[in-house]
This record gives sequence, C-alpha cells and structure tokens, in this order.
Amino acid sequence: MGLHEILPTAGIFVVLQKKRYIVGSLSFPVTMRIFYLILLIMFCSASQVKSQNRIPGFPDPEPESVRFYPNPATSFITFDFIKNYGRNYSLQVFNFLGKKVYEFSAADQKTVLNLSDFFRGIYIFQLKDPNGKIVQSGKFQVNK
Repeated sequence: MGLHEILPTAGIFVVLQKKRYIVGSLSFPVTMRIFYLILLIMFCSASQVKSQNRIPGFPDPEPESVRFYPNPATSFITFDFIKNYGRNYSLQVFNFLGKKVYEFSAADQKTVLNLSDFFRGIYIFQLKDPNGKIVQSGKFQVNK
C-alpha cells in the first residue's frame, strides 16, 4: 500500500499517503471520522499561523509601567513600578463609582497599600505624569 506515516489520534488513525488523508477506525461511525479529520486539519493549519498583537494604523502599545499583586486582594495590594518615577508622578485609586479614595506619590520602587479602609468591590488605579496625562491604568478587586 506504500504508507508513509501513521499517526494515532484520539482513538482513530490517520494515514498520510501521497498528499491524501485517510481516516479510519473500527469503532467510529463515518460522521465522527470526518469530524476528527476536520479537527486535525484545523489544528495543523492553526499552528502555522503567526498571531499579530498589533493593529494596523495604531501605534504599538507601551510596556507596562506598574505591576500589582495579588489580584483579587484581601488586606493589602503591592504596586511595583518598573521605571523609577520621580515624586511628580502620582498613583490614584478610585472606587467603581469614580470617587478618589487614595492617592500617593510614585517615588518609591515598591508601595504596599493597606486595604483595611476599603470596602469589597472593584477599584481602578491610574498612574499620572506631572502634566496629568495617564501613563497606565488598571483595575483590581478587593475581597473581604
């Protein structure tokens, strides 16, 4: 028969012979064999596609400036600043209604925020430069 390769896949076998795909199994009906063949072809073709995170016409996104953990938080949350920002940069925390609940200078490389006065819910932070432009924003959840 001149078989080139046999690949076992989820209870079926695929025989690659002269650029044709032959799927066979004793226990699967014909529709299941066709389904697994299509699934195999889609998987093989999807692995060859390279993803692009860039949208044409828009500038590349800037790398993250602030890393925060844990999320969700219970008693504290830590903000790590990747760059060394001066005292002129500020990090503001807002509740989900938009009310500013905390603000501090981003002068230190690492800041731990005590959440004992925070209610349970979603909070939004914004890192702002001296001109008031938002450098980065994000959200975190407080669970108590």
